[in-house]
Amino acid sequence: MSNCVRKLPEAMQNNQIDVRIVVPKFGTINDRMNRLHEVLRLSGSTVSINDVDHAISVKVSSIPNTRLQVYFIDNSDLFGGRKSVFRDNNNNFFEDNDVRMIFFCTGVMETLSKLEWEADIVHCHDWITSLIPLFWKKLYKHNPLFAKAKVVTTLYNNIFSHCFPFLAERATRVGVSDEDAALFSSGNLRDILKMAIQYSDVVLRGEPLDSTELKGLFDLETPDLVYNDDAYNDAYLKIYKSIR
Repeated sequence: MSNCVRKLPEAMQNNQIDVRIVVPKFGTINDRMNRLHEVLRLSGSTVSINDVDHAISVKVSSIPNTRLQVYFIDNSDLFGGRKSVFRDNNNNFFEDNDVRMIFFCTGVMETLSKLEWEADIVHCHDWITSLIPLFWKKLYKHNPLFAKAKVVTTLYNNIFSHCFPFLAERATRVGVSDEDAALFSSGNLRDILKMAIQYSDVVLRGEPLDSTELKGLFDLETPDLVYNDDAYNDAYLKIYKSIR
C-alpha cells in the first residue's frame, strides 16, 4: 500500500495529472526530518466525537525530487502524540481506532473544502479511508467542490478482528444518517468495507485478497492491481481516464 500511495501519484503527475496526497500524521513521522510545517489557514476546524472536540491540524511537506505535496491530518491526542500507527507497544489494537478513522476522514473533507480544490477523482486506500466515499456522496454532496468527482477505493489484506461497537453511533454525531450508519452497525471490518464499496464508483484490489474476512466482497471481475512496474501505472491511468 505504501508503494502505491508513494509511487502512483508521481506516475500520474508525470502524465500531467494534478495530484494531492492526504494522509494521517502518525507519530512515527518525524516533523523536522520530513520538513513538515503547519498550514494555519487549513487548520483550526474541530471534529466533535463523543462530546469531545478534536482540533484538526494540517501540516504539509513535499516529496523530495518531485513536485508532489503531501497534506498530513494531525491531532496530538489521536495521531501525532502516539509513536505507533494502529497498535500500541504491546501490539494491542487501539480501542479508539474508530474515532481516529472518523477524525481522519472528516479532516480530509474539511481540508479539501478549505483548499477549494475540485478533484475529478478521489482515490481512497485501505480501511482508514472507509468513510470518505460515504462523506463524499452524502454529507458533502451539496458542496459544489464535491459534485463531480468519482470515488475509487483500493483495498488490501490489512485486516483486524477488533469490533467497533460504537462506530455507528459516533458516525451519526458527525452527520451520518441513521440509515447509513445501520450499514456498519455491527462495527466489524467486513461491514465497514461493504459500506465503502457501496458508495464507491470503482473498487479495486491492491493485492490478491485471500483473507477469510474479505471473501465474497468483490465481483469476480474486480481486477488485482498489485504495485510492481509501469504496467501497473498504465492500468491505473486507463481506469482514471475511463471515469473522468
